[in-house]
Amino acid sequence: MAVPKRKMSRSNTRSRRAQWKTTAVATVACPQCKSPKLPHTACSVCGTYNGRQVIEV
Repeated sequence: MAVPKRKMSRSNTRSRRAQWKTTAVATVACPQCKSPKLPHTACSVCGTYNGRQVIEV
């Protein structure tokens, strides 16, 4: 198992952690009701996916 030989300095630790960024959730408009939804999933508002009704809402 790899073990660090030396303690990482405070500035190196903080600069490494500075690269952890969050990204906004990608949404697309539903072609039926135009509400935002996750891509490649059924719409939770109208229940359609790929132009057909898949969920009874």
